[in-house]
Amino acid sequence: MIAQRSLLAEAVQEAQWGLREGGLPIGSVLADRNGRIVARGRNLRVQSGDPTAHAEVVCIRNAGRRRDWTELTLVSTLSPCIMCTGTTLLYRIPRVIVGENRNFTGAEDLFRAHGIEVTILDDAECIQLMREFILAHPDLWNEDIGK
Repeated sequence: MIAQRSLLAEAVQEAQWGLREGGLPIGSVLADRNGRIVARGRNLRVQSGDPTAHAEVVCIRNAGRRRDWTELTLVSTLSPCIMCTGTTLLYRIPRVIVGENRNFTGAEDLFRAHGIEVTILDDAECIQLMREFILAHPDLWNEDIGK
C-alpha cells in the first residue's frame, strides 16, 4: 500500500518551493506501485510564463517517456483542474490522491467517470497554504484558474 501522507508531504515540499520562487503553492509527485517517487513538479506558470505549467502537468512532463503509466499514482496538493485531469486521463494514470479540494474543486467527477480512483485527504496544511495564498494574491490565483 502506498503511504499517502508521506507522498503528500513530498508534494507539499514542491508547493512550498514554488511559493518561495514567487509562484503558486501547488505541488505534485508521481509514484510507482511501491510508493517510490518517479517524478516531481510544482506550478511554474509564474516562474516560466507558461500558462500550461501547472504542477501536475509539470510532474508528468518530468516523468519522461514511460510504459508504466497505468501502475502510477499522481499526488497533488490541490484538486487538479480540467487541463491536469485531461493530462492524467491521457496517460491512464489510475489513482489520484488530492491534498485538498476546499479552496478549489477540480474535475474530480471526470476522473470518477473514467474509473480513476480519487482519494481526498482534506489535509489541513494544504488547505491553509492555498487559502493564505488566495487571500494574499487573488490576481495570480484568478489568472491561474482562468478567471
